[in-house]
Amino acid sequence: MFNGQEILPAVNSMKDFESVMKKEEDYFVVLDVHLSMLATMKEFSLKANKKMLLHADLVQGLKTDRYAAEYICQVVRPAGVISTRANMLKTAKKNGLLAIQRVFLLDTLALHTSYQTTRTVEPDVLEVLPGILPEYIQKVRTDTGIDVIAGGLISTHEDVAAAIRAGAKAVTTSRKDLW
Repeated sequence: MFNGQEILPAVNSMKDFESVMKKEEDYFVVLDVHLSMLATMKEFSLKANKKMLLHADLVQGLKTDRYAAEYICQVVRPAGVISTRANMLKTAKKNGLLAIQRVFLLDTLALHTSYQTTRTVEPDVLEVLPGILPEYIQKVRTDTGIDVIAGGLISTHEDVAAAIRAGAKAVTTSRKDLW
């Protein structure tokens, strides 16, 4: 998965995006972006032979309805879509894109609600947040049978290593020093 890439740089700005375009890594995550920048980012990503994973819920200027899902999947066509929303993930799968469901480890109820969505959507990957809870990375992977990536609050190389040892296929982070 992700061609063996263990760290998925997560960009929050055009400066971060430009930095990632110069790196060797194939995959990267776009977190907070304005709708008007998506076409440019997609164009530069293709030229650099990079694969964008777009956090659809954080696209500014775009609703989270069915039309937004279709626009992202059919017009922007990132390599994958990250979302908490079932309709977005189902549309991604229908369009042949990697569907990554975010799972927030807030409490037991939030975890069980995420599991219900997982059964409905059957995403390709789960992103567990925060990613600094190795025992839950392993638990979510075991409970669902779905590959897991870890994100959120990852701040050291030790955090990355712990997540990978716990079974995460990769770690998403906006910390440039970890890229």
